[in-house]
Amino acid sequence: MKFRAEIDIMPLKALLDPQGKTVTQNMTNIGLSEIDNVRIGKHVTLEVEATSKEEAMEKIDLACKKILANPIMESYTYEIFNQA
Repeated sequence: MKFRAEIDIMPLKALLDPQGKTVTQNMTNIGLSEIDNVRIGKHVTLEVEATSKEEAMEKIDLACKKILANPIMESYTYEIFNQA
């Protein structure tokens, strides 16, 4: 079976997000001062072959922990979908 994963990787809330801070500060310049606390992360889409959804989730977790996200600085969440 083939599965598709949509993965969101974000900086940990306890850490500074320089990109997000810069964007937040510039919201006022374009007339959007009501927007605050912008955080910028990554979005990754991938496909995985697995015999079950559980096996696919294990492979996705391993990919996130070993390659896609830095667990010291980032957290991740994902959704998994059956691929037609």
